[in-house]
Amino acid sequence: ALRAGAAAGGPARSALVRIADFHTNIVREERDGEVLRDAAPASEGGAAEGMTDRGLLSMAGIWDFAMTVDVDDVRELLDRQIACNGAVADEGLAGDWGANIGSVMLGAYGDDVKVRACACAAAASDARMSGCELPVVINSGSGNQGITVSVPLIVYARELGSSDEQLYRALVLSNLVAIHQKTGIGRLSAFCGAVCAGAAAGAGIAYLDGGGYKEACHAVVNALSIVAGMVCDGAKPSCAGKIAFSVNAGILGYVMYRDGQQFYGGDGIVKKGVENTIDSIARLGRDGMRATNDEIIRIMLGS
Repeated sequence: ALRAGAAAGGPARSALVRIADFHTNIVREERDGEVLRDAAPASEGGAAEGMTDRGLLSMAGIWDFAMTVDVDDVRELLDRQIACNGAVADEGLAGDWGANIGSVMLGAYGDDVKVRACACAAAASDARMSGCELPVVINSGSGNQGITVSVPLIVYARELGSSDEQLYRALVLSNLVAIHQKTGIGRLSAFCGAVCAGAAAGAGIAYLDGGGYKEACHAVVNALSIVAGMVCDGAKPSCAGKIAFSVNAGILGYVMYRDGQQFYGGDGIVKKGVENTIDSIARLGRDGMRATNDEIIRIMLGS
């Protein structure tokens, strides 16, 4: 809950607002001690108003949908994602935003498509985290995650000469794989959402590069194995660096499997099967990082 008080030559005033379950869900409001709104959050037995059930998602179901959906049904939304998120990436590279992670990467590491995919996604976050007012099409409630699941695929599609339909299907795959991973973690967690989005981007890139269902699944598992410990400490310029490394992990995860390499069940928190590994990551983010989240807040508040 957020509590604020003020006094300026008159009686002290106070206000309290409590947000629970997701970013815009106000469950309690007080003004000068008077309760204006009081509702139990869904996590405490209240109604789950505004919270959709995504538990039906699976990698197999997502793959089948992405490969068979009528692209005309998703064209309008995905065209907006391509245009908006691509424009923010361009602005991030053209302007002086944040720590300029995207520009630094291109200057230091060259113009290879793998570098550009990471750098352009980072550049979009550079701009967004530092006040750029251009719109972004989100994923899982997050602009940065929307950037991460889309911009690397746009870069790869241009490099590979992919058709519009191929890019649409890759974006459907990437967007839904990210949502699938986030479903078990929850909307609010100390687990960095860019990790899930970067792994999902790896699945989409695998498809664009000619890979099938197995390649997409192993890209996700391998990527999660590499960067699963990254924490969220708020929205700020360093998110761009986290996005760059998460996208890189997604690409590496795919390239590993393409070249005959993979991580196996029993390697740390990796389990046999993509769904079991996603469940492990969800448990880490949902349960294992509760204390981490509290400590991060205390550190940020200087307490």
